[in-house]
Formats: sequence, structure tokens, C-alpha cells
Amino acid sequence: MLKNSADNCRMQQLQSASHGIPSAEGCADEILDAVPAVLQFIRAQMRRHSGPDLSVPQFRTLAFLNRTPGTSLSALAEFLGLSLPATSRLVEGLVRKGFVERRIPEGNRRIVALSLSTNGRKTVHAARKAAEIRLAEVVASLPARERAAIQRAMRTLRERVQFQPKETDPLQSLPFRPSLKRRKQ
Repeated sequence: MLKNSADNCRMQQLQSASHGIPSAEGCADEILDAVPAVLQFIRAQMRRHSGPDLSVPQFRTLAFLNRTPGTSLSALAEFLGLSLPATSRLVEGLVRKGFVERRIPEGNRRIVALSLSTNGRKTVHAARKAAEIRLAEVVASLPARERAAIQRAMRTLRERVQFQPKETDPLQSLPFRPSLKRRKQ
């Protein structure tokens, strides 16, 4: 009887342990459920502190340029999921508002490098700090072990899926730079 009881106890431990190991599909399902809610929360916080004169695509542009200074218009368009002309118009508006600067890199005059202006950096950093403070308030009530697990999971996930623009920019492969303006006839 004791042997049978000990075996049952071991079986229960094994079953508990095996139920604690999430499947890849279960993990993916959890990510797909959690990430949109977290992003919605973050966007709401950042919009509150980015100023009323910025649309969501404009703010996403600033955030991307903050992470990838000197990026090309093509890489930005790929990230935003917009056409080159639409991205160009969006960037033009941000240049006019003083958030973005365009620069032609030495050695390659066929592309334009996009970076944040001082005003653009201040805007992104203020909005990010506000969202960070609000998120910290939300996770502060979690036990330290859970906060550490979230940090590890987010770091690992980011390393696995982080956006990498294509290596080649379509404008770089052309023998000439196409004119973006129509000629007067």
C-alpha cells in the first residue's frame, strides 16, 4: 500500500511538472493575446504625452527613427507598411513640424538619411518616459520573481523577432537618383 501511495505521489508530481511546460503553440497564443492589449495601453500613454499635433503613424515614425537614426526612407516605409510616396509625405510633414531632419550621407548621394531633430528626440523621450512610469505603476504590484520573468521573456522575445530592415535599399541599386518632382512642361 505504501509503495502504491508513493508511486501515486510521483505520478502526480510528474503530471504537475509536465503541465507547467507550455507548448510553443500555447506560448504563441498567449503572446498574440497579450501583446495587442499591452501595445494599446502603451500607445494610449504615449499619445497623451506626445502632443495633439502628432498622429499615430507620425509618432510611430519618430519612435522608429529614435531606435534607428540615419535610416532610409525605404526602411521606414517597410517598417510602417506604407508606400514610398505615402512615407515621403509623412516625413515631409514631420520635417516641417521640426521633428525630423534629412541628411544626404557622404559617399552616397542617392539616399537620404532620416534622423530625429532635437525637438523630435525630446518628444519621443517625454512620451516614452510617461509610458514607462505608467507601466511601472502597473507592474509594481507583481512579485519580484514575476517582474524578473517578464523582463527575461520580453528581452528574449525582442531578440527573436526584432524588426530588421532589408539590407538593400532600392534607391541604392539604381545608377541614378530618380527625380521625385515632376518637370514643368
